[in-house]
Amino acid sequence: MHTITDMSEDQLAIRDAVERTCAQFGDDYWARTDETGDWPEAFCDAMAEGGWLGVAFPEEYGGAGLGLTEASLVMQTVTRSGAGYSGASAIHLNIFGPKPLEKFGTPEQKQENLPKIISGEEKMCFAVTEPNSGLDTSSLQTRAERTNSGYTINGRKIWTTGAQRADKILIIARTTPKEECSKPYLGLSLFYTDFNRDQIEAQPIPKMGRKAVECNTLFIDGLEVPKEHLIGEEGEGFKYLLQGLNPERVLFAVESIGLGFAALERAAQYANERIIFGRPIGQNQGVAHPLAKAWAELSAAELLAYKAAALFDDSKECGAEANAAKYLGCEAGFNACETAVLSHGGMGYAKEYHVERFMREAMLARIAPVSREMILNFIAERVLGLPKSY
Repeated sequence: MHTITDMSEDQLAIRDAVERTCAQFGDDYWARTDETGDWPEAFCDAMAEGGWLGVAFPEEYGGAGLGLTEASLVMQTVTRSGAGYSGASAIHLNIFGPKPLEKFGTPEQKQENLPKIISGEEKMCFAVTEPNSGLDTSSLQTRAERTNSGYTINGRKIWTTGAQRADKILIIARTTPKEECSKPYLGLSLFYTDFNRDQIEAQPIPKMGRKAVECNTLFIDGLEVPKEHLIGEEGEGFKYLLQGLNPERVLFAVESIGLGFAALERAAQYANERIIFGRPIGQNQGVAHPLAKAWAELSAAELLAYKAAALFDDSKECGAEANAAKYLGCEAGFNACETAVLSHGGMGYAKEYHVERFMREAMLARIAPVSREMILNFIAERVLGLPKSY
């Protein structure tokens, strides 16, 4: 098992190559995207050209055929470069988002779409969450009604990333009413289909950070979906989504950890260079100790995240580790970013030093794709054997 402290030569080469790609896009580039809201197109093109969008997909579709460990290395390197979540979120969906298509799609579906997703030619978005359901996926209200040629989808989705530029949508909708199902999570079906803007209206949501990678509310009115665009079996969509939960937890963890390290590196540099009362502020334990504590927290969370990735790659149970890594990694990442802002004093509040951008972006990982409280519920119930609380 290779952890972050014991990487193979190939893994080191991956990290170094991604670092070189990211080095083309400095702080000014990311500050500009944060200010304008322009999608980081040049960065996405460079990552696609390097083959990183397909790092975890089979070689037969143009991928690298590697695992979650290597995908985690890629994504942590991106955030640690200073790209933060503006960079990571622009390509995050490509890394593991199409996994339901790879695992449960027909050979025709996979051959038609996966190579285009990996090359960046096909731009997809993922529509799951709804305004009235939140984390309660069993209560989704978007409906897919059967027709002679397939399905018609009506409903709303929220927090759909990248819908302004998507030409495809991976969407889950209810095909059988909840009351007619033996279990609440049955009756949900997954589709990969065209993002038809005549039948889908996408409205961006103004938000705290990561302006360049927009989130949207979708209004879906009569979206016609051919039956050939159903993924797997009708009514089994939620089961397919579950396949991607643990990898997504791990990726969010390492992305947040990378962002935390980026902030910490800038804070340490500032603490060495900023002279007050005749000496660098980093000489004061009131500045130095919080930075040291942040490094310890990030490093511990990093070890658990790569343990979870290694377990997943070995096809072993990793639910507890993946969830705990997401919790610890995202908390440690935010704490490091906050500490970096405070270490800069008043200048931490200024955009000039970039740490305020990091802190705004770090908040995202504490909320999405699952709340801290739901992770603790999972650990309490599944690891400690405590009664379910909801």
